[in-house]
Amino acid sequence: MAPPSAALDSGIDAAKVTVVSPAPPPPAKVVIRPPSPVLIARRAAEVPVSAAHFERARAAIDRGLAWLRSSQGPNGGWLEETQAKATDQVRASAAAPLAITGLVLRAFSQRDAALRVDPAVTRGIEFVRRGAWRDGRFDPDPTGSLGNYVAASIALGLVPLGTQQSGEMVRECVAWLKANQWTQAKGVSPDQDWYGGAGYGNGRRPDLSNTQVFLDALNEAGVSATDPSVQKALVFVSRCQNLTQFNASEWCRNGRADGGMVYTPANGGESMASAAAGEGRAGEQRPAGAPRSLRSYGSMTYAGFKSLLYAGLDQDDPRVRSALEWLLRHWTFAENPGMGQEGRYYYLHAMSRALLASGRAMIVTPDGVEHNWREELIDAIGALQSEDGSFRNSAERWMESRPELATAYLVLALEEAIKPVLQVEE
Repeated sequence: MAPPSAALDSGIDAAKVTVVSPAPPPPAKVVIRPPSPVLIARRAAEVPVSAAHFERARAAIDRGLAWLRSSQGPNGGWLEETQAKATDQVRASAAAPLAITGLVLRAFSQRDAALRVDPAVTRGIEFVRRGAWRDGRFDPDPTGSLGNYVAASIALGLVPLGTQQSGEMVRECVAWLKANQWTQAKGVSPDQDWYGGAGYGNGRRPDLSNTQVFLDALNEAGVSATDPSVQKALVFVSRCQNLTQFNASEWCRNGRADGGMVYTPANGGESMASAAAGEGRAGEQRPAGAPRSLRSYGSMTYAGFKSLLYAGLDQDDPRVRSALEWLLRHWTFAENPGMGQEGRYYYLHAMSRALLASGRAMIVTPDGVEHNWREELIDAIGALQSEDGSFRNSAERWMESRPELATAYLVLALEEAIKPVLQVEE
């Protein structure tokens, strides 16, 4: 891989962009998967679920969309006045409603093609356009603290619309995302731990959560797995994995090599699950004499597993296989493994997208039990829905106690579960 073509931004502490090891070799074969289905299936026969589960999922989706329609703000967005401070950001961003509105637009547009011209959708598009296109230029977040999430979520919301205008807007989102990826063009070398990742913006370090939504947007926009931006992201995702074959980081060598994923390899590595276990986010509070390592956890492992597939790795690649094995050992809908209830709804959404991308109809856990993941997901999410159609996590972290975001996550998860089956040839 080429060396940096520019100097590192002077506002970044160069000591935090550390050398890890040479980048993992590119895959010998890049699998080009078919585009993800946009609309949910019309009939239960198109999905490997019972007719009863299919109808329950559709009913739950429709109740969720009805609640979201009722909660739309006067200007066409959702959570219009909300500010959110992302992990490690100094100040809150007023752009969070743009990202949430993008997710809600996607939820409406995937349910039925007729909803793409629904007044709620039309008003939502206009809210996004006014908020992110200023003076004719795309600027997802002037503060810089949520730009990646906002740009990716807007793209995800606009792709299903399929109009000339939405297509032009998506192309601008993708161009912005690529320009803000940590690569040689931003002064980062392939042997450094920031390389290939996406971060919140404002010069902050990359992480797997931002990188997976970056890849979500590129994948949905039709960017090929062979695209350099995708292959560079694969380097970053590989360095998030507790797998020494592809990750030479000290925390990985010292750890469990369990195949799961952590939050970021940047800045020496961080894991929210390590913090939840009382070991410190960087593993710096482990018992005296214990080498520093980082814990894998559920939401990031589904995010990473999905990202590996979007980057064109086949099912037999050790990274894909090891991530899946971790997920099967921690198979659950009741919590976000390693984090409890925190991030549970994000986890369920990532799970649904990842398993759809994998092309699997059934999952077999280490105890030999066969699981129809779609039916189990539909049952689990159905049990969480309130009478008014909304969803709300009891854990407040990452805004999941806000029903607008929680409902968007779980409606989207249900929609993934009843999309037509992907046929993946490898």
